[in-house]
Amino acid sequence: MAGTLYLCATPIGNLEDITFRVLRTLKEVDLIAAEDTRHSIKLMNHFDIKTPMTCYHEYNKVEKARELVKKLKEGINIALITDAGTPGISDPGEELVRQCFEEDIPVTSLPGPAACITALTMSGQPVRRFCFEAFLPNGKADKKERQRILEELRGETRTMVIYEAPHHLLQTLKDLEEVLGERSISICRELTKKHEAVRRTTLREAVSFYEREEPRGEFVLVIEGKSLQEIRREEISQWEQMTLEEHMAFYMNRGMEKKEAMKAAAKDRGISKREVYQQLHGQEKAQEPDSR
Repeated sequence: MAGTLYLCATPIGNLEDITFRVLRTLKEVDLIAAEDTRHSIKLMNHFDIKTPMTCYHEYNKVEKARELVKKLKEGINIALITDAGTPGISDPGEELVRQCFEEDIPVTSLPGPAACITALTMSGQPVRRFCFEAFLPNGKADKKERQRILEELRGETRTMVIYEAPHHLLQTLKDLEEVLGERSISICRELTKKHEAVRRTTLREAVSFYEREEPRGEFVLVIEGKSLQEIRREEISQWEQMTLEEHMAFYMNRGMEKKEAMKAAAKDRGISKREVYQQLHGQEKAQEPDSR
């Protein structure tokens, strides 16, 4: 009978946030796969956990996952932990989970801390709908990919969550302001730790602040999505680049009757059908030859 892979969420700062279930599981499994054993040994020592550990990280995730899957198939129970938070969220755990599913190995997740959710709940931003981008690509080789993601976010209407390190924070804020414009942002720092802080501001003000102040700690950025009002203004602006006659022709060339085309053009421009009629009628009159 195959063993089970337990995804165990660990504290993102405050050790008191670990759950009883995670503690029990870490003591009962046969092996703990940790992102960095040097980091995780502190957690193990604090809670007097003696279970053997092995390294599982970004640079060995494919080969190591195969090794761990083999052990699981032999009946060994394994707990997967990340340096902080929930395995599989912005860490290599997803590869191991994928391989487990391919081999029909049971996987279960033990809920607990996750920086993205913690930040969302205390951000003051709308949280009914959100998207998670983790860390934006950095470095010269990733420049095009970074720009592609930023362009995708330009039209995102959901609240956006991004992780960032202190040495990249200012550049990321500048890039976000350039692409998104003036948006509300909640900058969450050192979550659950002694110096936890949330700064709710705008992208422009955030850039100005961190040009003066050196960023310290780990950051989660929670950014307002594009409003429906802003989308509507952009749509109207695009239509207004056409003349009203061109706008009417756009619809009539696609088979619409004149009355329906007037109705569609009015809706596009955010004006009444009467205004469309009056403008067109006025243009037609102006084009009539003077009979005097």
